[in-house]
Amino acid sequence: MEIYRHESRMQMRRNKDGEMEYLTFPLLEQTGLVRHLFTTRFGGVSRNIYSTMNLSYTRGDEKEAVDENFRRVAKVLRCELSDIVCSDQTHTVNLKVAEKRDGGKGIVMPRDYSDIDGLLTDESGLILATFYADCVPLYFVDVKKHAIALAHSGWRGTVARMGRCVVEKMKEVYGTNPGDIIAAIGPSICMECYEVSEDVADAFAHEFKNSGQTDEILESKGNGKYQLDLWRANEIVLAEAGIPAEQIQVTDICTCHNSEYLFSHRASRGRRGNLGAFIGLI
Repeated sequence: MEIYRHESRMQMRRNKDGEMEYLTFPLLEQTGLVRHLFTTRFGGVSRNIYSTMNLSYTRGDEKEAVDENFRRVAKVLRCELSDIVCSDQTHTVNLKVAEKRDGGKGIVMPRDYSDIDGLLTDESGLILATFYADCVPLYFVDVKKHAIALAHSGWRGTVARMGRCVVEKMKEVYGTNPGDIIAAIGPSICMECYEVSEDVADAFAHEFKNSGQTDEILESKGNGKYQLDLWRANEIVLAEAGIPAEQIQVTDICTCHNSEYLFSHRASRGRRGNLGAFIGLI
């Protein structure tokens, strides 16, 4: 099917493996260090509003269907379900350093942690997973220290600078130099589709005032309504955290514009499943 893209230059690659269609970033692939993907709605077994590749156990879908969907993702990633560690997202900027013993948590065993919106690891074979339906996925690869991170950044995470939090945690744990990071901003809601109220706009105007780029992320529509560009806001955050601009790849695919292809909370008015972002060191 045709999808609506926001730029003529392709930022994401469409891939197919059997029935499953998924997206990847060329810039991350070029590192040769990771396997990664972002799921679409295509290639799973879920039905109705969850059709078909739903990766949420908590939105009312059948557990057996979600299990099978995860198995299909694992097959593409050439891993086992017990190799995947899942976040527990609550719109925080809390991060967890994941280890091999965390594999399978959130899928084949319960999580023994909560309120975790970002995961980091330097252990090969462990696959990090976070989940979406309009919020922003952030991917990180340190090409020198061979460490990775994956983070969920909705408007709350973005205004709290989740990207900077990840970079600082990678510095602390792995000795990462931000100049060695390759980063990507994944499929999420675009500025054209994302109307916010004045209190949200005020929070961004305050946080980004020193950057002098507020007009790049906010557009007033009158009557206390604004359009918010989470893609550009996260790009600013990553650049100000020290990642070179040429090492940041930004999606060209909006979840809301493409709600038949990707789950969108806003487009579906909450009647939807979850997409998944995955990354692991080879």
